[in-house]
Amino acid sequence: MGVSRLSAVAQATPPTEAAAVAKVVESFRLALISADSTQLSNLVSDRLSYGHSSGIVQNKATFIHALTSGSSDFVGIETTEQSIQVTGTTAIVRHNLSATTNDGGKPGSVKLGILLVWQKSKAGWQLLARQAFKLPVN
Repeated sequence: MGVSRLSAVAQATPPTEAAAVAKVVESFRLALISADSTQLSNLVSDRLSYGHSSGIVQNKATFIHALTSGSSDFVGIETTEQSIQVTGTTAIVRHNLSATTNDGGKPGSVKLGILLVWQKSKAGWQLLARQAFKLPVN
């Protein structure tokens, strides 16, 4: 009986894990705006798959280069309706993103749904995958 009770406790995700993921998601949001290559490099996995709503998929190097070169430029980002599910060393985060952009010097704005997959390692939580999608028009 003691073993099954321990197993149930070990499988439960502490609320602090979801809070830790929320904190790293906020750090990632700020790093997208600042385009700080060191912060971005620390926050994303070497195996990153970063999908855009246009169908373009970037790896870690091309993702960071796009931000630091200004070809992808977030001036401001707001997220709403965020949900976080943590299972072991994997976290799934969903939210809606509204952003002001200046991609390649061209002002614009986007409203997208975002799916983030975070993986916990010795380095902490790192973004493994991201997929943006167009939200339905109401």
